[in-house]
Amino acid sequence: GQLAESGGGTVQPGGSLRLSCLASSGITFDDYHGGWFRQAPGKPREGVADIGTDGRTTYADSVKGRFTISKDNAKNTLYLQMNSLKPEDTAVYYCAADRINWVLWPRYNYWGQGTQVTVST
Repeated sequence: GQLAESGGGTVQPGGSLRLSCLASSGITFDDYHGGWFRQAPGKPREGVADIGTDGRTTYADSVKGRFTISKDNAKNTLYLQMNSLKPEDTAVYYCAADRINWVLWPRYNYWGQGTQVTVST
């Protein structure tokens, strides 16, 4: 299975970005749970949001009310809409998928290559 993120970039505090994650090679979000994680320099990888095959979602406390995870099964794509971005959201963002729902644990079997998000003036 393969995952490919896109949509990262540099944005000012208070701005928005939408990340996308296209799945291929046997991964479908009909059958696989999806998650978004991030890793800042010198920090461990942390769970940001996840969405189950049934559409139920979980968010880290730090992003609740600002980030929204969604998916389009027909396009086999996972999304992360990020609003009201803060400098502390700066990190490399990764999407992940697995048949087991690890929720916000970084135990997923499949990972993308990551996309950089920088929030700065």
